[in-house]
Amino acid sequence: MTEHILIVEDEPKLSAILRDYLTRDGFSVTISDRGDRVMDWLESNRADLILLDLMLPGTDGLTLCKAIRAQSAVPIIMTTARVEEIDRLLGLELGADDYICKPYSPREVVARVKAVLRRTRHNAQPEPEAQLQLAEQSNRVHFGQQDIELTAIEMRLLQVLMQHPGRIYTRDQLMDVIYPDRRLVSDRTIDSHVKNLRRKLATLAPEHDFVRSVYGAGYKYE
Repeated sequence: MTEHILIVEDEPKLSAILRDYLTRDGFSVTISDRGDRVMDWLESNRADLILLDLMLPGTDGLTLCKAIRAQSAVPIIMTTARVEEIDRLLGLELGADDYICKPYSPREVVARVKAVLRRTRHNAQPEPEAQLQLAEQSNRVHFGQQDIELTAIEMRLLQVLMQHPGRIYTRDQLMDVIYPDRRLVSDRTIDSHVKNLRRKLATLAPEHDFVRSVYGAGYKYE
């Protein structure tokens, strides 16, 4: 089945160029130039990936990203000419899978689209031998014929990250889950737990890097 890309972009020339490049690579494409029309469109149409601009008439990209993610796991790549770090992080925190800053090469966008689709397809149909199995009652993690024991916090941390493979979680988001009472602990406490978790997982499966750090943003499970 041909994969369908929804481009949400209010610059007609730019969206037309992206459509031509994506179509040339075998994708089908729909273009929307307003953010407030997207949710209605998604109710009756399928998108395999959404290219979502940050600055849109009607509904801005961040608000729209949050609304989409609340009801769908469709991959989202955000695009924008605003390069402030806070916008980058906020976009990813709301559930975007990737982020591209303008000006960009249309070839780069196509490459990013293919990369995100490959990753999400892999997560949707993982290889059995490459999967961690969690035994929550005993705080143990199984991989193949081996298993290790985690602390309760490490287990909870891994559970959260595994719920949405590829999604970046900030330290604050992980703190809210691990310490819901917001006790007086440093956000670097999360770094310590992640370090210990990665060390234990490395003894279980040295060839896999399940929990990855994303510089300046947080952590994700792959």
